[in-house]
Amino acid sequence: MSAPEFALPPRALKARWVFPVAGQPIPDGIVTLDGERIVEVGAAPAGDVPVEDLGSVALLPGLVNAHAHLDLSHLARPLGEQGMGFVDWIRRVIEHRLETQPDRSVERGIEESVRYGVTTLGDVSQPAAPTAPYDAAALDGTVFLELIGLEPERITSALEAARVHVAAGRQSARWGPGLSPHAPYSVHPRLLDAVISRMARERVPLAFHLAESREELDLLGSGAGPFRELLQDMGVWTPGMIRPGTRPLDYLARLTRASRALVIHGNYLDDEEIALVAEHAERMAVVYCPRTHAYFGHAPYPLERMLSAGVPVALGTDSRASSPDLDLLAEMRTASAKHPSIPRETVLRLATLSGATALGRAEHLGTLAPGKLGNLTAVSLPTDEHGDPHELLFEGGGDVVRRWYRGPVSAPSRRRGDDEGA
Repeated sequence: MSAPEFALPPRALKARWVFPVAGQPIPDGIVTLDGERIVEVGAAPAGDVPVEDLGSVALLPGLVNAHAHLDLSHLARPLGEQGMGFVDWIRRVIEHRLETQPDRSVERGIEESVRYGVTTLGDVSQPAAPTAPYDAAALDGTVFLELIGLEPERITSALEAARVHVAAGRQSARWGPGLSPHAPYSVHPRLLDAVISRMARERVPLAFHLAESREELDLLGSGAGPFRELLQDMGVWTPGMIRPGTRPLDYLARLTRASRALVIHGNYLDDEEIALVAEHAERMAVVYCPRTHAYFGHAPYPLERMLSAGVPVALGTDSRASSPDLDLLAEMRTASAKHPSIPRETVLRLATLSGATALGRAEHLGTLAPGKLGNLTAVSLPTDEHGDPHELLFEGGGDVVRRWYRGPVSAPSRRRGDDEGA
């Protein structure tokens, strides 16, 4: 994608703490911008340029939300009740989409993401959703077209929809195309194989929901359980569709043929499956959505095992159907609280550099460094004179207060809790 040009003079931003992510936090650090790019990060500006003192804030790389479903951003609260069965929740989502024609949902999700300091987004888009909101958005995105089809006869139409989507994304300066063959319980293996084969040649990234619930593992292993009942009720279950004894490992082996693959959730990946993702870390990543994980009461997330094995892990918000909002800073803090053994600087990397890497954008995004795009997020810090900078960021309770996208600053963010959905 091409980047828009901005005729902005050189300027510098000073913060109580600058977090380059690729290096140690810098006290009273300064980030110098020229046009839409960063030209210097350190204790002094690059040359004789005006310095704006932002006060007691943490200056971070623009946040990267690697997984969202913006078409559900009109919801005021998650569907169902916390701790409900995953398949029961899926039924609620299906019913909601059949009964509701939300207005401006994608626009709402983009606006909310901007307010929460996100500058880069991986969104799973419904086939009928417009792409114009992404073209007008002040953020960079990968728009993953959702493909669903358990019936073999739907393969041809799904591949044609994918072709049209990819062609449209190639023309946009804001978003790049991706595809999301949805999940093992909603995509025929032949459709998944066809998408992987064709899009590997196009170098189009794929996002695939996998090992998200115990019910999914039951369906793969035995062809039984709540998911089979759901598929039978929908009239799309065919005996033998999924070979008994299938594991997430079998789907991961398919995904290794993709040019880039995001494994969405991966809540129940075992050690062998984690090792396979790590073996292909140059083009595979897992996306962890901490508050959605907590909403369903899943088993503890294997984040420590993934990181120890060398799996690239990014953070996502998922949707308002399973999370209260699209606040990636809240996801960071939730992940840190649930995994106290993981250093906070690592958790910060999950929401910045790791997300950019997962989306194939790390060359230009994810850290504060000369040559990178001027995507930055400022988070307010408590006024304590002393304290570990990561502790101030994660435990200080501050909000996103400003955001820069390719150089220009956006309006101050609304505070957490101000977003109410439709």
